[in-house]
Amino acid sequence: MDEEWSTSANEAIQITISQPSKGGPEQIYSFNPEYTEQFFGQDQSIFGYKDLDVKLRFTAHDVYPNLDITYSDKWKAVGDTRAVDLKKIFKEYLPPYAFNSPEDFDSRLRNAEKAGSFKPPGKCMSSYALEGHDYEIWAGELSDPSVAKLIERVQILIPFFIDGGVLIPMDDPEWSSARWRVWFIFEKLPTTEFIYSPYSLVGYSTAYGFLTYQPSTSSLFTSSSTHATAQASSPRSFSFPPPDPISLTSLPNRTRISQFLILPPFQGRGHGRHLYKAAISSILSDPACIEITVEDPNEHFDDLRDFCDYARLSANGTFSQIKLNVNLEPKLTVRRPRVCVPTSKLLDKPLLETLRTKNKLAPRQFARLVEMHLLSQIPQYTRQANTTRLTRKAWASDEGDRAFYYWRLLVKQRIYRQHKDLLIQIEGDERVEKLEQTLARQWEDYERLLGKMEQGPRDEEQGAESAGDNGPAQNESASRARSGRGKRKIVDDEDEESDEEQGAAKKPKISTDTTELNGGGGGKVERDDGAKEGGKEGSRVGR
Repeated sequence: MDEEWSTSANEAIQITISQPSKGGPEQIYSFNPEYTEQFFGQDQSIFGYKDLDVKLRFTAHDVYPNLDITYSDKWKAVGDTRAVDLKKIFKEYLPPYAFNSPEDFDSRLRNAEKAGSFKPPGKCMSSYALEGHDYEIWAGELSDPSVAKLIERVQILIPFFIDGGVLIPMDDPEWSSARWRVWFIFEKLPTTEFIYSPYSLVGYSTAYGFLTYQPSTSSLFTSSSTHATAQASSPRSFSFPPPDPISLTSLPNRTRISQFLILPPFQGRGHGRHLYKAAISSILSDPACIEITVEDPNEHFDDLRDFCDYARLSANGTFSQIKLNVNLEPKLTVRRPRVCVPTSKLLDKPLLETLRTKNKLAPRQFARLVEMHLLSQIPQYTRQANTTRLTRKAWASDEGDRAFYYWRLLVKQRIYRQHKDLLIQIEGDERVEKLEQTLARQWEDYERLLGKMEQGPRDEEQGAESAGDNGPAQNESASRARSGRGKRKIVDDEDEESDEEQGAAKKPKISTDTTELNGGGGGKVERDDGAKEGGKEGSRVGR
């Protein structure tokens, strides 16, 4: 009985995009949602209807929504068992006018004057051509009513296509809304006497500026250290209220990319790369932003982010300044018990911090990019060897072997610091094993990304479109592709601990049956670039 009256929500809901035209609605795209757990529970099913058809229609230019629900029969309530109240559920995600009649929606699409006068909200940042079509990227703030109107209409797609995605609260005060930035991609088609509006939404992204405390450092650069100390410790006078209004958008902030969505018909074509670059370019030009973070990205967005950030740091000369010192003094690498290689001498740490802040990257994301860059500089014959025996370690005569050894040491040190609280509870031998396992996964992932970068931007986005997953089948194939890579084996019988590991080894050891450092059974090493500050609920990044 339950099966007879239950319908798969992912199949029953059909999302369509229609163009305003002389003949009425012209449907140009149709697709189904990927996730409906937030609406109908984990089983993603709708109870109480036969032949259920839920049409969620949008106009292509201003994404005006319309919900049309039809069915052949509806369950008659028996006690507490009732049919799902679909309108009640969707009212939490759609504006009130979305429930107007389908005829009202159709008449809107026939209104040439209204459709022809539409202009995307905000300012046009840039344009590009792709596969013979023209596109424009527009940017604005949520405090702009026209921007807010589009977000209110379209953001129901966030939980449909981003697992765990949530909506932006539309009732925030203006000072908070002004800290939301929005970027839209619109396709611009030539208008004709039959097609009234040239614009069609392709995707959008949002970011929020979290205020962050920045202690004054101006006095630290004075010639007199005594004067600097006195200046730093002395109170500064101010008047309240201030003589001039203070704009919260001008205060130091960490900008977090919150939502990132490319509509399914446009995925895998390179639009995500253009949208990400436009958003990052806009954020970098803001002197108030000190760091760019991302909210809970999925693996596909991680890839897109890595590709774009890596290309940016390559193009702006950042990587050309980063060198791995493979020629340490012999006395620093002498083989003696409990003697550790001074990893602080392998890289210029002050320079790295300067480059990181200049590029406004979160520490962990910057470390990841630097590790990829350093790996790319190691000869292929060293990296691709099925078995790499580093018996002489830092004393190896081959510079490539030394570079690879030092690279591994740096990555393991970073992994250890990232998972220190867990690792100090594990016995020494098991700790080394966990570090090696995590290092192997990280290395494999870097090689995968570097390989795709060599293939070119288009090939990169086939596997890392900003839209994230493209359905269960693609998830499985991606998983097989990653897990199917040949495992590399490192034979390093005398692998020494990093500077920090040596101290930690003296702490009490606690036996634990933890199997993975990142709590998972495989895939990418856990990433957390500091984007989990409290204060504003946005959405997980996916598509």
